[in-house]
Amino acid sequence: MNTPVKPSPSPDTTPIDIPSRMRVRSGLLMTLFGLLIFLVGSRPAFFGLDRSPVVGFVQIAVFLVGLAVICIGGYICLTAYWRNGDRTIAADIGARLVATGYVVAVFAGMADVFGFGSQVTPRVPVFGPWQATGVQIGELLITIGFLLLIPLHMRKKVEEK
Repeated sequence: MNTPVKPSPSPDTTPIDIPSRMRVRSGLLMTLFGLLIFLVGSRPAFFGLDRSPVVGFVQIAVFLVGLAVICIGGYICLTAYWRNGDRTIAADIGARLVATGYVVAVFAGMADVFGFGSQVTPRVPVFGPWQATGVQIGELLITIGFLLLIPLHMRKKVEEK
């Protein structure tokens, strides 16, 4: 009557569970939706919406909202791979770096609106080269943060088997 007891697999090597799969899928869909919004803001000519020769406030605001949706979707997707919310210090730094990169991108993109850009206040805010560089630096920080959120320790344990 003794039935052999199967050892339970460790939580780090088990396949991803159903709720986590749903979080990954919803995060990816949100990221793709954010990319669509980002493209509408950054390149409206792709969609036949280009009405101005310069990049103005509405266009800047739309691509920053798209970038926010990309950041939220990517965060949801990548945190689903961490079991029980246990993350490494590098992953915690990565999550904070994503948020910091977005703040850098927002303040660089909206510099004229906030009053510390190159355009004088009565003029229409224009997206200039300094602002573009600031947004790109913010996007670089977001990318580094996402790379730090990838759970590489799980890959090593699966390869050891």
